[in-house]
Amino acid sequence: MKLNQAERLLVNNPVRVMIQRLMVRWLGKTVSPGPGARLLEVGCGRGAGAALLLEKIQPAALHALDLDRRMIRQAQASLQPEQQRRIFLSVADVLHLPYRDGALDGVFGFGVLHHLPDWRGGLAEIARVLKPGGFYFLEEYYPSLYQNFLTRHLFRHPETDRFEGGDLRRGLKDAGFSLVDCLEQRQSVILAVVVKD
Repeated sequence: MKLNQAERLLVNNPVRVMIQRLMVRWLGKTVSPGPGARLLEVGCGRGAGAALLLEKIQPAALHALDLDRRMIRQAQASLQPEQQRRIFLSVADVLHLPYRDGALDGVFGFGVLHHLPDWRGGLAEIARVLKPGGFYFLEEYYPSLYQNFLTRHLFRHPETDRFEGGDLRRGLKDAGFSLVDCLEQRQSVILAVVVKD
């Protein structure tokens, strides 16, 4: 599901980049992709997360995709020329990733799954493109943050089959992931690193 204008403003601001920087620092203490890693960011928005991943992790290849063509155009406009040579941007759907089975070492999703009507299908597709032992870093929000009285009028999200912490953990396990580490604020947000079995 594409973001509406209000949510685009929320996720494409300098404060969000500072938060992503902290998340990537935490991730670095949990898992180390290695210099030859092939990585993917799903739901890359204007490319700020991809630029940060390129800087901090320095993978061999970094792919970044978004369902919204406008976000990819914005990423192309905002990334520096050197970043553009090293980040492969494309318009694609998380439910139909354009990669062969086991092609990637790691996938990053900064607040993406809760936008998918079929979030379980998204997990299965992410697992499909990861190598065995590959990692998936996710930042996710629970319905109490985006389906309350105020936010349901400002932001667009699917309304049925949403997940809380237990549902998400079961979905990850069913997709073939094992939890490595997580930080969770019950009923609101989770950061997690999982590895494909």
